[in-house]
Amino acid sequence: MAELSPSLSPSRPFADRWRGVVSVPLRWGLPLLWVLWASLAWWVAPREATAGQLDRDLAAGRVVSFQRASGWADDDAYWGSRPQPRYDPQGAMIAWSVPSGRVRYAFVEPPDAQAEPAGPQSTERPAGLDARLAASADLWQSAGAAAHRIADAAGLLAGAVTLLWLVRLVGGAPPLVGTRWFWYWIGLLPFGVGVLAWSYREMWRPPPVPPPVRASGWRGVGWLLLAGIGIVLLVSAARAVLGVAVVPG
Repeated sequence: MAELSPSLSPSRPFADRWRGVVSVPLRWGLPLLWVLWASLAWWVAPREATAGQLDRDLAAGRVVSFQRASGWADDDAYWGSRPQPRYDPQGAMIAWSVPSGRVRYAFVEPPDAQAEPAGPQSTERPAGLDARLAASADLWQSAGAAAHRIADAAGLLAGAVTLLWLVRLVGGAPPLVGTRWFWYWIGLLPFGVGVLAWSYREMWRPPPVPPPVRASGWRGVGWLLLAGIGIVLLVSAARAVLGVAVVPG
């Protein structure tokens, strides 16, 4: 008996039908999940404030959790990661969350420069900022803080977007515009922009005729570098014009 060619294999129509069924929810699901992630990530993104704002929040009982730090740790290449305050008991920055789920930070005096006890024999705690915070707020990773719950939800959404995109990229039909390696590198762009670009060019607006030569992985690396720099510059310019309330960071 003659062997069936791949084009006539019974499993081929099933695979094509399965890809067609999966493509429909992915076409709408990926952008929707990204919008949900972007909304939550924007809401909970750290916003620079002042020491006066910290005093007002503290006096009004609006500080839910806090941490003294020496800056933000945000060196993860994954676009869905969120910055974390770099813990430092002598740091000059305090990050805190408020009941609305927002995260703020301000540069303040280190603990050594705050108020000292009344004397060497005094048992009173210093009336410094850290003592006031510790008396009325929880530590940074407290389970009840709304900001951390929102940030965790945003992380789950980003993970879902990345997982769905990778499964479709690796296990689905070959991309039309570029190779899988091309889109892999593009997918590393900040804020999930690369995943949106893939969704638009491969699912929403695919070329009517496949190009004779697909974009290679090396071209994807080049676009990753150029577009990554462009996105950083664009965000910095928007923050300078609109302010940290609109473009946090």
